Amino acid sequence: MVRTGLVRLLSERLDAIRGARIGLMCHGASVDSDLRYAFDLLRSAHVDIRFILAPEHGIFGEIPYMERVDDFRLQPADIPVVSLYKDTADHLRPPPGLLESIDVLICDVQDVGSRYYTYVATMAMLMDACHGTSIRFIVLDRPNPIGLSVVEGNICGPDVRSFVSYIGLPSRHALTAAEIASYYRDCAGLDLDLELVPCDGLDREMTWCETGLPFVPPSPNIPDASTALVYTGMCLLEGTNMSEGRGTAFPFLFAGAPWITDPWQFADMLAAAHLPGVLFRPVRFTPRFDKHANVSCGGVHLVVSDPRRFNSLLTGMTIVATAATACPDQFALRTDAYEFIRDIPALDLLLGDRCSGEALLRGVPPRDILAGMESGLRDWNSAIAPHLLYTASHGGAR
Repeated sequence: MVRTGLVRLLSERLDAIRGARIGLMCHGASVDSDLRYAFDLLRSAHVDIRFILAPEHGIFGEIPYMERVDDFRLQPADIPVVSLYKDTADHLRPPPGLLESIDVLICDVQDVGSRYYTYVATMAMLMDACHGTSIRFIVLDRPNPIGLSVVEGNICGPDVRSFVSYIGLPSRHALTAAEIASYYRDCAGLDLDLELVPCDGLDREMTWCETGLPFVPPSPNIPDASTALVYTGMCLLEGTNMSEGRGTAFPFLFAGAPWITDPWQFADMLAAAHLPGVLFRPVRFTPRFDKHANVSCGGVHLVVSDPRRFNSLLTGMTIVATAATACPDQFALRTDAYEFIRDIPALDLLLGDRCSGEALLRGVPPRDILAGMESGLRDWNSAIAPHLLYTASHGGAR
C-alpha cells in the first residue's frame, strides 16, 4: 500500500513540528488509510493546531461548487476553521494578520489531476501569502487518482488566469500536489521555506486501485476515481448551458439538455467521432438541482471502455462541439460569473485560452484544436522534470 505524506509525517517527521504553532489546510479527503482525519490525527499527536483553513467545498467536502463556505469552530477540539471560499475573490486568500500566529503551515489536499480543480490553486495562493516570511510551508503528498503518466491539453495563458487556471499547468497535468508546489515555487520566484513529504511506494504508472488506498470523495461530485478520470473533459460543460450531470447519481458521466430531444441521434453523432476508449449510451435524466433542475434532459451516459486509451479532454470538447452543431439555436455558453470572473467566458477559462472555445463553436474539428493546444507542450517535459518526485519504472519517491 502507498503511504501518503500525512502518514509519513506522523510516523517519521513529527518531532520536526513539535512545539511549533501550526496552521492546517485540509479537507474531507485528508485522511489516513483508516479514514481518520488529518486534524484528528495531528491533535491526537499533541500538535498545536492554531487554525484550520477550509478550501472550496469545506473541510468535509460537502458544500456544492461555487457556494460560500462559512467560518466555524470545529468541536470538540474548539479549533477555528477559517474559510478560504466566501463571496469574492479576495476571500480566496487568508485574512490579513492570520498567518502571523503560526510558525508552520501544513497543506494536505487530494487533487484529482485537472488544472481547474481548485485545491492546488488554493495551495498556490497560500504559498504566495507565505512568500518572504519565516513560515515553513509543508505539503503532504497524495497520489493523483487519474495517474502520473498522461498529459492532455495546453498551458493556460496569462490572459485567462483565474481560480480555475491559476497555475500554468496542462489541463490534465499528471502531477501530484507536492510536485505542483515545487514547480510553482520556482516559476513564481517565491522566497518560501518549502518542505515536501512525498508518498512512499508510489509509481508514475500506478492506477488508483494499485495504491491500495480507499477513495474518499474530495468534493460532492467526485464520488470515485472513475469520475475523476472523466472530469478533465466533462468539466467543460460547466462553461455551457448543458447539464454535466450535477443533481443526478452520475455527475460528469451524464451530458445533456432539455433541448436534446433525440438522445439516440446525439449518441450516434458522438459515436461517429470514433473517440478512443469511450462508449455513449443514449439516456434521459432529470437533475434534482443545478442546471435544468427537475426538467427532463436528453443526452448520453459516458462509459469508459479503455481507461488507458481514453482522452477525457478530447471527449469533452467533442460533446460541446456536437451539441453546438446539433442544436445551434438552443446551445449557448454560460453567461453568469464563473469562479468570480464575469468578463471572460467560463469555457475560455477552462480551456485555458481565448480562441479554442470559439473554434469549437464554429466547427473546427476538436482533434485539430487539441493538436494546436498541445503543440505548446513541447517544452513542458523539460520544465517539469526537476520537480518530479516519483519514477515510472518502480515505486517510491526520489
